Amino acid sequence: MAEITESAVRSVLDTVIDPVTAKSVVASGMVGGIATRGGHVAVTLEVDPARGASLEPLRLACEQAVRAMPGVLSATAVMTAERAAPAPPPTPPARPARAGHARGAAHAAGAGRIDVPGVKHIIAIASGKGGVGKSTTAVNLALGLAANGVGTGLLDADIYGPSMPRMLAVKEKPESVDGRQLKPIERYGLRTMSIGYIVNEEAPMIWRGPMVSSALEQMLRDVQWGELDVLVVDMPPGTGDAQLTLAQRVALSGAVIVSTPQDIALVDARKGLNMFRKVAVPVLGIVENMSYFLCPKCGERSEIFGHGGAREEAKRLGVPFLGEIPLHLDIRTTSDGGNPIVVAQPDSAHARTYRNIAGRVWKQLSANQRGPRAAPRIVMR
Repeated sequence: MAEITESAVRSVLDTVIDPVTAKSVVASGMVGGIATRGGHVAVTLEVDPARGASLEPLRLACEQAVRAMPGVLSATAVMTAERAAPAPPPTPPARPARAGHARGAAHAAGAGRIDVPGVKHIIAIASGKGGVGKSTTAVNLALGLAANGVGTGLLDADIYGPSMPRMLAVKEKPESVDGRQLKPIERYGLRTMSIGYIVNEEAPMIWRGPMVSSALEQMLRDVQWGELDVLVVDMPPGTGDAQLTLAQRVALSGAVIVSTPQDIALVDARKGLNMFRKVAVPVLGIVENMSYFLCPKCGERSEIFGHGGAREEAKRLGVPFLGEIPLHLDIRTTSDGGNPIVVAQPDSAHARTYRNIAGRVWKQLSANQRGPRAAPRIVMR
């Protein structure tokens, strides 16, 4: 199969005409980025937010044009809109600085804070590696907060592997009432948003770092979250671009680290925890997921991944230990079925565990009368 080049995609997009301007999307400067890999193509279209939903036919036309190219297996076009940032406050006269400090300051100034009006607290659910059940923990923790009477939203920030469409059985697309902001999709008392609500489930996300950061910013700033006590952010695994965007530019009230008991997972969890500490985000605690296996037939308990490692790690690092969640078939099947266990089996021991963890998290947040911390200023030396 011949490689699909960016220039070939751009040439095809040059044939897609915007009926309002009578110019192609390329000539009008809409094409913000093109990524290709193994027959899969992703395109970002930078549009005027005032036109909003009226550009949906044009977005679909771009997808169809690219999908018709020989060798293309899938094509995804996503619209982004940038609003003009408010003028910065006057700054004092610059003082001489080392070159490295100047570069870092310039970078920090170029990436402004992302504000989410109406949301009192934003918390990140994170892990140092994948496969530890972070997304299952995030959705059930959010549902636990809601069950405890806390106004809660849930943002799926995993651009490359969004889980919320399946875990919450969401098949509809988000709507916009004003052409500027999307309405979150409500499930089980949660206001939710995910890139998976917008793109096809089988379409691979092959975006570069700046495209990922832009998408995250849009899902925070350009969604009508309304008044919320807590916005739970299901972070992607690791410590890459998405994590740094949120940690540096969003006023996070805290982070919850999810790990399994074995040493290899705890090593990576420690990296994630230290990343939050470096950017002055409070660590609300550690959750030990898959803490032990409960046989669904006989109820026998087996510690197949070891046990207590996360509790010991929390003690060693001086952060709260929030609780243990077992490896159990019901937790897995309810999440896969789009009806997580906190709502599917609210009286079960597992649902009570999630609600108890949510209660410990909310107790810490509500004790912080000053609200979320200011977004940090990061300077590279």
